[in-house]
Amino acid sequence: MRDYVMINGKKLRKGYTTGSCAAAASKAAVTMLVSGEVLSKVWIDTPAGVRLSLDIVNIELSEGFASCAVVKDGGDDPDVTHGLKIFAQARFTREPGIAIKAGEGIGRVTLPGLKVEVGKPAINPVPMKMILKEIEEVLPAGKGVEVTLSVPGGAEAARKTYNPRFGIEGGISILGTTGIVNPMSEEAWKESLALELSLMAAKGLKRAVYAFGNYGEEFAAAGLGIDRDYIIKVSNFVGFMLDKGVEKGFEEIVLVGHLGKLVKVAAGIFHTHSRVADGRLEILAAYAALEGASRDVVSEIYGCSTTEAAAEIINKNGLKGVYKRIVSNVSKRCCDYTFNKIKFGAVLFNSNNELLAADKGAEGILERMRGRSDGK
Repeated sequence: MRDYVMINGKKLRKGYTTGSCAAAASKAAVTMLVSGEVLSKVWIDTPAGVRLSLDIVNIELSEGFASCAVVKDGGDDPDVTHGLKIFAQARFTREPGIAIKAGEGIGRVTLPGLKVEVGKPAINPVPMKMILKEIEEVLPAGKGVEVTLSVPGGAEAARKTYNPRFGIEGGISILGTTGIVNPMSEEAWKESLALELSLMAAKGLKRAVYAFGNYGEEFAAAGLGIDRDYIIKVSNFVGFMLDKGVEKGFEEIVLVGHLGKLVKVAAGIFHTHSRVADGRLEILAAYAALEGASRDVVSEIYGCSTTEAAAEIINKNGLKGVYKRIVSNVSKRCCDYTFNKIKFGAVLFNSNNELLAADKGAEGILERMRGRSDGK
């Protein structure tokens, strides 16, 4: 398998996850503990089907004790964990079997809704399975070993991640569903969004506000008076997050967005990145025509380079019914997408943080959110 991917014509190097690092360090530490010999590299298997050869550093080896580390390498899409050392210390135990413990720099779960139980170290199930598998390969039958994982600098790095928001305290998480870091991976981004929605569901929330980004979040909080606990940023992944909303049992969702994003959803576009789908100006031109705009005005809207410019023409010509059509169709499209399993509303605002339109569904849902302290 290639160790790089092509993104926008650029060759970007892949990396490996904290889970792979932990598995490799654990395997190396136990191997050295058993053999009494120093290792410089170790091979591990990953869920992606790729075998990795990783360098072993910071080796300490003595009677009944082995310690080593693997340096996290995020490839050409590094995050805050890039360059951190994932340590594993191994000691024999009297009882047979494998015990995994977490030390410095690895977070602990404090809120329900994650893949790891409250009170346990933030080592996700797939990395834990990798760690155990690699240790089992080198631990003699009938032997017992305790492996303690740690990440110096992990607590500081974690403050720059979503961990505090997810209720993971004291350090980073040991993550990775494939073992491989793919540069600019949408999957990792979507996984973090789905995780945040899971935490909301674990709090008992049945209503949510889907914002596309920071501006939408701020407008929902400051402009609409909605508690931030109910607001989640879905980025471009509207369809994915609608599916997750159904999966997590949400009953009512309001989409809050500016014209450039919401108009796409009104036309049934559920991945809103411009490289995937656009058609904003075509949609606005069509809606303007439905509102009775002249051919010249429709052509002028169609010829704009931005939705902001198109909005100026819409406003100048008294075509604000376009905005009502957008929010109405957003709700309808989302209801159709989820087979009416969720009730929807939509709120449209402009670049000046001014409300352009909200449908009746949004008004009702938002009022219920404001009126209940538990948000359910």
